[in-house]
Amino acid sequence: MMQSKFFRTCLGIIALLLIIYLGTEVSFLFKPILSLFNILLIPVVIAGFFYYLLRPLIDYLERRKIKRSIGVFMIYFVFIGLFAIFIVVVWPTLKEQIENFIINAPFLVEDIQQQVNQLQQNPFWSRFIPSESELYNRTMEYVNQAIAWISNSISNFISVISGVVVIIATVPIVLYFMLKEGSKLPPKLLSCLPRRFRKDGQEVLSDIDSALSNFIIGRVVLNLILCVMIYIGFLIIGLPYSLLLTVISFFLNFIPYIGAFLASIPVVIVGFIESPMIAIWSVVVILIAQQIQDNILGPLIYGKQLDIHPLTTIVLLLVGGDLYGILGVLLAIPAYMVLKIIVVRVYELFLAEKVENA
Repeated sequence: MMQSKFFRTCLGIIALLLIIYLGTEVSFLFKPILSLFNILLIPVVIAGFFYYLLRPLIDYLERRKIKRSIGVFMIYFVFIGLFAIFIVVVWPTLKEQIENFIINAPFLVEDIQQQVNQLQQNPFWSRFIPSESELYNRTMEYVNQAIAWISNSISNFISVISGVVVIIATVPIVLYFMLKEGSKLPPKLLSCLPRRFRKDGQEVLSDIDSALSNFIIGRVVLNLILCVMIYIGFLIIGLPYSLLLTVISFFLNFIPYIGAFLASIPVVIVGFIESPMIAIWSVVVILIAQQIQDNILGPLIYGKQLDIHPLTTIVLLLVGGDLYGILGVLLAIPAYMVLKIIVVRVYELFLAEKVENA
């Protein structure tokens, strides 16, 4: 009985549960490690994001006989120049729109109600917009909450960015060592594996690296092109706060599927305040840009590499958001891609033959 497979499996499960229980009883021992993890998580994630964006440039400079350390400093100087251009050219307009939006946010609901009242006086639209109904009151309540959330998010974002000195100081240092010595990490990780698994480990690391690189670079390129199209469209139709709304859309569109919907909400609200036709035209601009992105640019850049079912994506976003908020939402898809590659290879190595012969 002691040698039976069922008994050994049950014993292993009991041991695992016992370890988990004992770990919860001495959780205070892990608090310093958890605190260190939370402190380093955001700088490392941001540095990793820029690592995959800038690594092709560093590799290109290295092929041109330029040392990686010098190449990193060259790119840093280029970024400083681009940041200076942003401060001089873009920031004044963006800052003015942010300040005006925050100042006018309390009056936006009144403007929406005025637009709705004007539509109710129109014989055609009055049939679709009842003057007194639970749906109408509930909709106006949601709009009020949405405007307050947008205003508070903008204010909180500015205060967070201006207050996180540690992140601003840490990210360039972490990124420098990633770009300079990132190629040394895989061999060190592989040395921890038994020799017979190192080839498979090398393939797993290569697949993970390729998947993350393609996803991050593709997502940034798609978002930049999408936001350029949207911004041009907003300028053509005369949408207020066009630059601010485009910046918001850029960050929200990093969230798959629901990001485009979330980004369109403030656009439609601001457009409707200006006039119902502006709101309609803003939706048209977003739909055209999204169709170009999804049907032309997306397949061209991604191909079939991002093979994740929409339902899986929604579940991942919900779980990631519940665990780590907005950071969890942004990291859910990359983390799933990494975990999927590891699980598939582990299954192929240890379980596939047993399952097929069972």
